[in-house]
Formats: sequence, structure tokens, C-alpha cells
Amino acid sequence: LRVQNKKLYLATFAAVLGPLSFGFVLGYSSPVIPELRKINDPKLRLDNGQASWFGVVVTLGAAAGGILGGYLVDKVGRKLSLMLCSIPYVFGYVVIISAQNVWMLYFGRIMTGLASGITSLVVPVYISEISHPKVRGMLGSCVQLMVVTGILGAYVAGITLKWRWLAVLCSVPCCTMLLFMFFMPETPRFLLNQNKRSEAIASLRFLRGPHADHEWECRQIEASVQEEGLNLYEFKNPSIYRPLLIGVTLMFFQQVTGINAVMFYAETIFEDADFKDSRMASVVVGSIQVCFTAVAALIIDKTGRKVLLYISGIIMALSTALFGLYFKMVLPHQNNSSNPDVWFTLNSASLGTGSGISWLAVVSLGLFVAGFALGWGPVPWLVISEIFPLKARGISSGACVLTNWVMAFLVTKEFNDFIGFLTSYGTFWLFSAFCCLNVIFTAFYVPETKGQTLEQIEAYFRTS
Repeated sequence: LRVQNKKLYLATFAAVLGPLSFGFVLGYSSPVIPELRKINDPKLRLDNGQASWFGVVVTLGAAAGGILGGYLVDKVGRKLSLMLCSIPYVFGYVVIISAQNVWMLYFGRIMTGLASGITSLVVPVYISEISHPKVRGMLGSCVQLMVVTGILGAYVAGITLKWRWLAVLCSVPCCTMLLFMFFMPETPRFLLNQNKRSEAIASLRFLRGPHADHEWECRQIEASVQEEGLNLYEFKNPSIYRPLLIGVTLMFFQQVTGINAVMFYAETIFEDADFKDSRMASVVVGSIQVCFTAVAALIIDKTGRKVLLYISGIIMALSTALFGLYFKMVLPHQNNSSNPDVWFTLNSASLGTGSGISWLAVVSLGLFVAGFALGWGPVPWLVISEIFPLKARGISSGACVLTNWVMAFLVTKEFNDFIGFLTSYGTFWLFSAFCCLNVIFTAFYVPETKGQTLEQIEAYFRTS
């Protein structure tokens, strides 16, 4: 058992270096944007509009990466897809390091976003297919844990490193992943789907140790492997479209509950509450994410997926309602549509009542980040890696990743327009309503996958 665990955990560690790279990509913009706004070189200096695009252009690259990853994961396999995505990571950072103008910065960010999209699709699939059911939840949750660890790492490193050197540091995890994955096995399920039985047995021997019953597990996988390809007509089959609809809806709700909007406010909220060092405030937020994502990883195989989604959704609903209450109380005018700029809104709030109740915003922020990290951060990625049948795993996962990143782009980019149309407190109360809806959706439609093999989950959708 010890041999099995060591080898399985080693393969998981090699794979989650990808999400660590992905986290560094997401966290890179936070310390770098203030530096590039003040840089002496006019060709590289960012104005407000350029700074916004520098942050969100990653989501466009990631959306494209979701489509490309859905193709690669079924055509060349899970292992080779992970190794290949190191190329746009490294190339993107090389472009950023050597950037001579803003457009090179944009291009570098798009390339690292492309790699992040592939990573966010392939790694959950790889880990779910190599894991034993008893630890699949914990290992699958390590994907989101490494993402938030990478974000925190970029925040901390950004305090001391200049933007070019920070890009050099961010390229290290993806290079390490390329090296480690070379020595890791392909997943048994993909190998059996390619009629490579001997290689699948060798993969199981590596992952389970020499004393496990490899033949029995191989037969269990073979019983559910569909050798024929997937065509569009088969999406009429409930065993294909039901998990796809569940996965896409989970990704939709993960974004419309307002995580990107709340994180957008984070630094200014801390400043209003007399936390003058906004970079340290980012580190505080990142630390909360890491701690509660780690808690989720440790308890998810005991509590189950749905319980964490319930708790997480309720906490987020309450905290976003409190956010709305905060802005309702501090804004001097109920309608701020004449100037929907976020910074104007917060400045108006400060002028209206000072920092007397700014603690409410800080508490709401901490609660929201903790709630998201406990459930709606890691669990949707885990669930979509479990519920799709083998032959539809690539295209279905691609659709989910595309949905996630398109929604992330829309929520982040159109946030000011929401504030102009609904007011700031109305916008946060809308997010609270979506958080309530995600709890209802979880109750009626999300299956509990705790302790089940991937074959049992697939059989559930075929027979229910």
C-alpha cells in the first residue's frame, strides 16, 4: 500500500505542477499592473484600459485552450497533452520577458492563458483516471489547491521581484512539470480505449503497486470502455447530455456567483479599512484561499461533494448579501449610474461615511473567499472530471472549460456596466441570488460521486 500511495502521489504531484503554473499566470497581473502603470518606458506603460485588458486577456486565451485541450486529450492522450502545454507556457513568458511594447505583453498573456486553458481541462481528467476512488476527491481537490497556491506565490514574489524576473520565476513550475511528466504513466483508461492492454497493465502496476489485482481493475475498466468514436447523434443519449448539462451549469454558476468581481474589489476594500499596503492585502486574501482549499481537500472524501457545495453556496450567498448591504449603507446616493466606475463608487462610499463600517466589507470579503475556496472553487472541477463517459470526456470537458472562461471574461469585463445598470448593491444582491440558485441546482441535479469508481458513475447516468 505504501508503494502504491507513493507512486500515485508522485504522478499526481507531477500533474498538479500544471495548475501551479496556471495559478502563477492568474496571480501575475496583480503585482505587475501597478508596476507597469508607473514604468518609465512609454511603450510599456499601461493606462487604465490597457491594465484591464492585461488582466482579462488571459481568459480569452484560456477559452481557446479549453477547445484545444478537448481535442488533444482524446487524440494524443492525457500525459502528452500535459507535456505539450508546457510549450505555450514557456513561449508566453519568453515573449513577456523580452517585451518591447504593450502588444507583446498582451500576446505573452494570451499564450500563457492558452496553456492555462489546456491545463485546467487535462489535469483533472488525468488525476481522476489514475486515482483510487477512496482518495480521488482529495487528489482531485489538489488541482484548485495548487491554483490558489500559485496565485499566492505570485503575490508574495511580486513584493520583491520586478516584473521581468517575476515572469522568469513563473516559468519554473511548467518546466519542472515537463521533466516530471516524462517519467509518469499514461492513464489506464486512455490506454485501454486505444487497445493497449499491456501498457494499461504496466500503468496500473506503477500506480497501484505490484501486489494489487491489476487484471480485475483492468476488466472493470474494459467493461465500460466504448471503442467506437463519438458522433453528434449520440448527444441525444441521456448518458451523454445529462452529465454535459450538469458540468456546463456548474461552470456557469462558479463564475456568476461573483468570485472575480469580489476579488476585483479586494485591494480597494482593504485600503478603505486602513490596510494601506494593498500588496500585503492580496497576500492575506491568497492565504485565506489556500487554507480553506486545503481544508476542502482533506475532508471532501468524508463529507462528499454535495455537502461542500451546500455549505459553500450558503456562505457565499450570505457574504454577497452583506456586501450589498455595505454599499447600500455607505453610498451617499442610491443611484450611481451617472458614473458606474468601480473606483468612483468606492470613493463615494468613503466620502459618504468614512471607514466607520468598513469592517463589514472586510468580513464579507473574508467570508466570501473562504466559502468559495471550501466548495465552489475546487468541487466543480472535480465533478466534471468524474461524471463524463470515457468516449465523451474530451469534448464534454472542453465545453465546460470554454463556458467557465467565457463567463470569467464577461463577468470581469462587464462588471462596471452591471454597477451602472443595477447600482453596486444591486449587483451584489444579484450575485447573492445566483448563490442561492446554485444551492438549489446542487440539491436537485448534482449526483454524489463520493467513493464510487468512474465506471459506477458512468453506469448511474446510463441507467437513471
